[in-house]
Amino acid sequence: MFKKFVLFVCVVMVFASCQNPKKVNSSVDPVNWKKRQAFSHSGLDSLQTGTTYLSVYSEIYSQTEHITHELTVTVSMRNVNRKDSIFVASAQYFDTHGELIHSYFEQPIFIAPMETVEIVIDEKDTQGGTGGNFLFDWKQQSGVLEPLFDAVMISTSGQQGLSFSTQGKRIQ
Repeated sequence: MFKKFVLFVCVVMVFASCQNPKKVNSSVDPVNWKKRQAFSHSGLDSLQTGTTYLSVYSEIYSQTEHITHELTVTVSMRNVNRKDSIFVASAQYFDTHGELIHSYFEQPIFIAPMETVEIVIDEKDTQGGTGGNFLFDWKQQSGVLEPLFDAVMISTSGQQGLSFSTQGKRIQ
């Protein structure tokens, strides 16, 4: 009887271990992108455009290239203008190998004057790897300050903490 029980437990463990791991998606205060959509798309065609690159790290190496620390990533899209909105046409997240992980919205969104809109990538979501990247396509009126894109990466364990930041660079 005991042998049958042990055999049953082994069979259950084999089947349980064969399941594909679930992808972890960001869940911290997700933004409702539809509520942020720009109202008139036709008026956006006459605006100045730009593209900003931002490096992010959902994990970093520790001690060797075989050990990594997982990080929570907070990406900030900032409008530094006091009076004018800016528009972000796309926010695309790529992994270390340049593969697209996620496009955050399909229609341009607005960011009100002095507002910050954030994308949070959970600590357990390591899809971006050690060399994740964002590309932001944006639009603004002539004479308006460009948006700022930056990221803060953080990890805490017990009394230990690790954090650093990166800033976007305009590439177009």
